[in-house]
Amino acid sequence: MKHVVFKDRVKLYIRAGNGGNGCVSFRREKFIPRGGPDGGDGGHGGSVILRCDANEDSLLPLYYQPHQKAKHAQHGMGSNCHGRNSANCMVKVASGTVITDAETDEFIGELLVPGDELVVAKGGRGGIGNVHFKSSTNQSPRQFTDGTKGEERVLWLELKLMADVGLVGYPNAGKSTLLSRLTHAHPKIAPYPFTTINPIIGTLEYENFSRLRIADIPGLIDGAHEGVGLGHQFLRHIERSKFILFVLDMAGTDERNPTEDFLHLKDELRLHMEELSCTPYLVVANKMDSPGAEEHLKEFEERTGEIIYSISAELGEGIEPVKEFLYKHFFETRRVVEESAE
Repeated sequence: MKHVVFKDRVKLYIRAGNGGNGCVSFRREKFIPRGGPDGGDGGHGGSVILRCDANEDSLLPLYYQPHQKAKHAQHGMGSNCHGRNSANCMVKVASGTVITDAETDEFIGELLVPGDELVVAKGGRGGIGNVHFKSSTNQSPRQFTDGTKGEERVLWLELKLMADVGLVGYPNAGKSTLLSRLTHAHPKIAPYPFTTINPIIGTLEYENFSRLRIADIPGLIDGAHEGVGLGHQFLRHIERSKFILFVLDMAGTDERNPTEDFLHLKDELRLHMEELSCTPYLVVANKMDSPGAEEHLKEFEERTGEIIYSISAELGEGIEPVKEFLYKHFFETRRVVEESAE
């Protein structure tokens, strides 16, 4: 049996509740002849509402429960009794969820901040009872209206992870090991490519309780922007990142060239989304404890002129300077900008 632990794209079938019908009724009480109409209105059907929840980090619950329905409302009753409104169907989704219509591809909205809500299917309105049709010329009305039907839709929900920092690199570059050193996340780590098959988020916490969310996406391969492998599905999780850490295997494992890897990774991001070429980044040279790493690092610096931080994620060496760089970029620089704006 296939066991799914992460899902970032699901099809959702939703149906809002129907409104209740209005009622035709006449008051019939002892000693009150011809009491007149007293048919109540029908209740309003429940809507289907998506709510952004901070405790959700995947669309997995909706993968197993793709049908979400609100209940129908109660019909109106005699003695001017209003039908009961039905409750809304609240559906929890993770931050960064994008909603589109599955039939028309129309963009409906996105939910980014916990607590935000989006009505994706409106409930039907209740019909009115015969009491509303009473007039001097129509004292015994038998007219009423039916409740309207609730909306039915088929939606695509796509999750784009909300993270401050995104780790980008080729398979087996050491991204998962670096994530485990920077945060308390425990991704799968093994000495072979594609050990990470789903995006993973960890939280980097500093002594002053400042926090950064770091996302590790599965390793990219050439042509990822065109959908080679599962590239497009992985790349969308980097779109919302405010900062990118390029993790390079500076040892050149499997006869790879770290400099060429870096240039190809930048191209893949640019070809996927032009705006990603403007995202600030830092290059991290991993596996500096391995033979050949120093030679590759020298070549990299000569050809690119990039600022690079040398680390060995496996040994835990060089991790603190990376943490300090991220802290300065996100907190100290931001504070200086805010103070200068004042």
